[in-house]
Amino acid sequence: MSNNGAVSGYIDANLDRFREELFEFLRIPSVSARSEHNDDTREAAEWLMQKMKHAGLETTLHETAGHPILVGEWRGAGSDAPTVLIYGHYDVQPPEPLDLWTSPAFEPEIRDGRIYARGSVDDKGQLYLHVKAIEAHLKANGRLPVNVVMLAEGEEEVGSENLMPFVEKHVDLLKTDAVVISDSTMFAPGMPSIGVSLRGLAYFEIRVRGAKSDLHSGSYGGAVANPATALARIIASFHDDDGHILIDGFYDDVVAAPEFVEQIRTLPFDEQEYIAEVGAPALVGEKGYTTYERLWIRPTCEVNGLLSGYTEEGAKTVLPAYAMAKVSCRRVPDQDPKKIEKLFQKHVEKVAPSGVTVEVLVLHGGKPWRARLEGSLYEAGARALRHAFGRDVIYAGEGGSIPIVSEFERVLGAPALLMGFGLPGENAHAPDEWMSVENFEKGTHASARLLEELGS
Repeated sequence: MSNNGAVSGYIDANLDRFREELFEFLRIPSVSARSEHNDDTREAAEWLMQKMKHAGLETTLHETAGHPILVGEWRGAGSDAPTVLIYGHYDVQPPEPLDLWTSPAFEPEIRDGRIYARGSVDDKGQLYLHVKAIEAHLKANGRLPVNVVMLAEGEEEVGSENLMPFVEKHVDLLKTDAVVISDSTMFAPGMPSIGVSLRGLAYFEIRVRGAKSDLHSGSYGGAVANPATALARIIASFHDDDGHILIDGFYDDVVAAPEFVEQIRTLPFDEQEYIAEVGAPALVGEKGYTTYERLWIRPTCEVNGLLSGYTEEGAKTVLPAYAMAKVSCRRVPDQDPKKIEKLFQKHVEKVAPSGVTVEVLVLHGGKPWRARLEGSLYEAGARALRHAFGRDVIYAGEGGSIPIVSEFERVLGAPALLMGFGLPGENAHAPDEWMSVENFEKGTHASARLLEELGS
């Protein structure tokens, strides 16, 4: 067994350097959704590759049809020791709107114990703490307690199109006994958490077209259909007044989880604090369910973006020729993505007003996931988090999607542990994204201890 005290000491002695390196990583605008940032995204991959090599991992950059995939390996623990695959992503969301950032998105800054920068928590900070935990073991003890494979991709924020084909092609290379992912949040500050569920995703674009070009709203309004109005009517048809989704068949395959509901309802929840955190005037949602149930175990249908007509300063009396909406449905087990896609398209066709043409594009999707909380992996995770944070873990759901979790389990045949170090209100896809400095530091200790626990 390795000297865990030496590992902890190494981490504590190098935390300032770890943060400075993370800042270097955060300064690279690796926005995978924008082609103008392709060079930046590659720079981030190459930067991370060098840091993984420095940590002691034999690291290879694999080209894909999109952004590169990195694989780092250390297999010196022997064939009798378990293998752990650690996954994360080095790409980030677009930073817009830029004017809502207190400090520039790619100029990291610490304020009130938080690291503010795009990618700080999603997922560069959470990925990099694992690199540093591995480094601590290898520099302090010259070895790891387990065999490790680190897999880092650059397309998570755009649907991970090339990841699973890569994994399926390289199953032998990536063969593992456990998958560890840190791309999620803790329940609350100081309350370490293991993720037990994720909602899936079905993402659509609705395009509504009317006349061949924009028209004068005085000369044609009232005689020619308005795509913006038509789109508004389509969107309004998605829910009733109680927040229930009105798409026929949408709830047919939703699996009840009474044991999980019982646990959810024992968790502390301060509604006013939550309202203040998100800055909303009130909480709304599907009637008959608590907030955490709505977030973790109920499906949704939400508008993510709208575009139509004249939106600049002043007035322009135009009847738009085109309107568009981005819509995402969060799915829970056992909702099938293909079925939801068909139901959504059928519903839009049914409610579309006359006088316009409507097209529904399916952009991407992901499967939901629910953990089976049993076995040595979850016990090791609980002990590692207890060691780092000084209290027992909470088992919590996550409202967002990490589509590859269920895919990893399916292809690699190994259980996944979601050990996230984000916090509620971290603005992961919004301006002023941040990660707690304390969580970055304690997360590094937790990651190092997890390897120790799995090795013993």
